[in-house]
Amino acid sequence: MGINMEAEQPGYDNQLEKIEINLLLEGIYQRYGFDFRNYVYSSIRRRIWHRTRVENLSNISALIEKVLHDHQAMERLFGDFCIHVSEMFRDPSFFMTLRTKILPLLKDKPLIRIWHAGCATGEEVFSMAILLCEEGLHDKTMIYATDMSDKIINKAKQGVFPLSRMKLYTQNYIKSGGTRSFSDYYKVVGDNAIFAPSLIKKVIYAQHNLASDGSFNEFDVIICRNVLIYFNRILQKKVFKLFYDSLCIQGFLGLGNKETIDFSDVAYCYDNVNIKERVYRKFK
Repeated sequence: MGINMEAEQPGYDNQLEKIEINLLLEGIYQRYGFDFRNYVYSSIRRRIWHRTRVENLSNISALIEKVLHDHQAMERLFGDFCIHVSEMFRDPSFFMTLRTKILPLLKDKPLIRIWHAGCATGEEVFSMAILLCEEGLHDKTMIYATDMSDKIINKAKQGVFPLSRMKLYTQNYIKSGGTRSFSDYYKVVGDNAIFAPSLIKKVIYAQHNLASDGSFNEFDVIICRNVLIYFNRILQKKVFKLFYDSLCIQGFLGLGNKETIDFSDVAYCYDNVNIKERVYRKFK
């Protein structure tokens, strides 16, 4: 994203800085409905200072005024706040766990519902769709792919990824237990790989904010990987309650390898399916 990691201005009052940041985040919530108030402070602080400098402003108070009165300025700051780093079959061993340990337990269900929360630009959604095709479950599975950014959702729908990434994605696919030639799933147009639209015929894309929105369905599998690391403990606990409310009994939750439900209020409701891959199963 090119964020300047030098966060503070020399000599800037730390107490004043915290007040300004809190006012900015509260103002964004009140004005636009986006809730960043419980994101990890150090991360959100760096991004605020980055946007302050890029906008040629001298302090955060000036950024508050600009963001609240200029919708385009808010869009630019929103882009700084949203982290969209992903790749296809990222952490192949996680997808191997899905293939060998989870999907076989769902084969007898008449309808499977999967929620990709924080789907970013769609790489993992397409990965899941490919996996479902190869396991014979694609036609009876609905995937709900959500993100807080409409712009990112629209990009995810396209299924267009840089051709330069296909070598890595092919390696990931093979390590995840892929059974076909990975190139069968896309065509090359210029510098891009365009994935078959049929892969996402069973995908519903929607805007959803984990920080402020509620449950909207009951799911057999929820995948939310490397999103919660940007939330503080207060917001993480809130999201884990949301996931609990959204999972059916015997449903599965998959997290990133640096995330855990162990500290949450609902941890006792889950069994560890695979500790290394952060896969849990709700039993009550």
